[in-house]
Amino acid sequence: MDLSGIPESTLELFRDLLHMVAPPPKLTISEWADANRILPETSAEPGRWHTSRTPYLRAPMDAAGDPRVRKVVLMFASQTGKSEALNNIMGYYTGHDPSPIMMIQPSIELAEKYSKERLAPMFALSGDLAGKVSEPKSRNSNNTILHKGFPGGFLIMVGANAPRGLASYAVRVLLPDEVDGFPKSAGTEGDPIKLAEKRLTTFKDRNSIIVESSTPGVKGESVIERDYEDSTQEQWCLPCPSCGEMQPLEWGRLDFKSVTMACRNCGASHTEHEWKRGAGRWIARKEHPTTRGFHLNGMASPWLTWEDLIAEWHEAQEKGPEVLKTFVNTRLAETWEEGGESAEEDALASRRHYYNCDVPDGALLLTAGVDVQADRLELEVVGWGYGAENWGVQYAILPGDPNKGNVWQDLDAYLQRTFRRSDGAVLPIACTCVDSGYSTTEVYHFCRTRGSRYIFAIKGQGGPGQPEVGAYRKQGKNKDCPVFPVGSDSGKDMFMSRLGVENEGAGYCHWPREDLFSDGSLRGYTEEYFKGLSSEKRVERKSMGRLYHIWVKKSSHARNEALDCRVYASAALRILNPNWEQLANRKRPAQVQPGATKTPSSGRRVLSRGVQV
Repeated sequence: MDLSGIPESTLELFRDLLHMVAPPPKLTISEWADANRILPETSAEPGRWHTSRTPYLRAPMDAAGDPRVRKVVLMFASQTGKSEALNNIMGYYTGHDPSPIMMIQPSIELAEKYSKERLAPMFALSGDLAGKVSEPKSRNSNNTILHKGFPGGFLIMVGANAPRGLASYAVRVLLPDEVDGFPKSAGTEGDPIKLAEKRLTTFKDRNSIIVESSTPGVKGESVIERDYEDSTQEQWCLPCPSCGEMQPLEWGRLDFKSVTMACRNCGASHTEHEWKRGAGRWIARKEHPTTRGFHLNGMASPWLTWEDLIAEWHEAQEKGPEVLKTFVNTRLAETWEEGGESAEEDALASRRHYYNCDVPDGALLLTAGVDVQADRLELEVVGWGYGAENWGVQYAILPGDPNKGNVWQDLDAYLQRTFRRSDGAVLPIACTCVDSGYSTTEVYHFCRTRGSRYIFAIKGQGGPGQPEVGAYRKQGKNKDCPVFPVGSDSGKDMFMSRLGVENEGAGYCHWPREDLFSDGSLRGYTEEYFKGLSSEKRVERKSMGRLYHIWVKKSSHARNEALDCRVYASAALRILNPNWEQLANRKRPAQVQPGATKTPSSGRRVLSRGVQV
C-alpha cells in the first residue's frame, strides 16, 4: 500500500490510534511484575521487584493468569512473599488486563489496613499503575479506601464479616486472603467464601479466577487445608546437592545442632545455603483439572534463616501450646492438631441398655433442650434422677424454617407430650431451654408466653469463667421475654464430668438400646446422634500467663447439635434446681404439672427450688 502521499501528521495519528486499540502484549503475571512493580521504602527490600528473588512465587502468580486454571490455593507460611504475590496479581488485573476485582480480608478493619499500607504504595509507585488509580482524598469519587475505580474495572475491598459487601458486585477476580481467620458465617448469610464465589457467576465463561490464600489454623477446621487437599497439592522442591533427588524442605529432617537437612534419598546432610543454591520447581502430588494448590513453609523464605526458625521453635516450646501453635501455623504452614479430653463415640454407645419402658423408674423429672437451625429444630428430652443420674429419653428433629412459624406449632405440641414410667407414673417435660442464637425474634415470641410451662429462651456464652446458668434478663423489643445466659463451655465440662462416672448412680449417663417407644415412635439415638455428642473436645489455652480450657470441634464438618441439646437440657435442670430428697420421697412426683411450683399454705416449692419468672 502506497502511503507516500499521506501527510506525516496523519500517519502519526493513525499509528497512535492503532496503538490505543491494539490488545496489550501477552505477559505472564510474573513478567508484568518484573517490568512494573516498585516496592516502597517500608518493604524488607525496597526497590524494583525481581521474581528471581523468590522463584517459588513465579508459578503461583502465573497460574492466576492461566485461562485453564479457575482456582489457585496458597497455603503459605508468613514472611514468604505471599502478600506481594497477591499485590502483583491485583496490579496485573488493574494495569495490564483491567477487570473487576474483589479482595476479602477477615474483617472490614483489616481490609482498610491492607488498602492503606499495601495497595496505596503499589498504585503510587508501580509504572503501569501510576495515574490509573487516584488518591482516596482526591475529588474523584470513584476512589475510596475500600473501592478503587480504574479504566476497565475496579478493585473492591471487603470484610468476610460483612455480607452486604460480599453480595454487592459481579467480579472476575476473587482474592480471599487469610481465609482461616474468616468467621464461620457472614452475619446470617452463611459461608463467606461460598457467598463471595457467587459474584463470579457473570464471568464464569470469561476466565474468572479465585486465588485463595492463608496460613493454616486448626486441623479439621482449616479452610485452606481443606481446599489445598482438593487441588494439585504441589510442593516446592529443591535438588539434593549430592544425588540430585528433588524434594521439599521438611522441618522433620532438619538437624538442630548442625543446622543441616538430610536428603531423604541418599542421606547426605547439607546446609541451608547448599540446598537453596539449586534450581527449585513445584511438583504436584495429585491431578486436578482446574485447581492448582501450593504449599510452602518458612524454610524456603529468603528472609528467615534456619537458625532463626530453630531459635523460634525453642522459644515456643518454653512458652507453651499457644505460642507453639502459632509457630506451626505461621512458620511451618501446617495445621495444629488439638489435644485434649473428649467423649468417644464408641464409649458413649456402650452405655446403651434396654429400658423396657418409656422412662426408667429412677427418673424423677424430665427436661428438654432445643437447638435452632436454619431448616429445623433439634431437641432432646432427658430424664433426671437423684444426684443428676440421667437417661436419654428421645432425640427428635422437627423439620421446618423457624422464620415461618409452622415448626413452632410442632414444637409446642411436642412439649405437651408426657412419658410413662414402668411404675405407671406419667412424666411431663418440667422445663425446656430453647437456644436463641438463631432466629432470635421467633424464639422470643415463642417463649415469652410460655413461662408458666417453664419454657425459657437461653443465650449461649462461650469461653472460660461463664457459669453454667446465669441470672435471667428480660430481652426482646418490649423487654418481656426472660432470657437465661448459659455457659456452653461450663455445660460441656459438666457433661464430661458426668461421663467420668463409671458406676450407675448419681451423675451416671444412660441411653436406651431400644430404637422405638412402646407406641412405635422413634427414640432417635442413632449412630449420627453419638457422633454429634462426641463432636467436640476440651483443649488447653494460655492467655496473659494463665491457663484455661475451651471446647472446640474435632472437625469443621462435625455436627454438634446433639451435644448442644444435652447442654441445654442440663441448663433446664439447673434452672429448676430440684429438691431431690423431696422428689424421691413423693409417691408420684412426676404428675405435678410444670409451673405449679408452690403450695398455697407454705409457699415452699414442690417441684423446684429454682427461679420464678
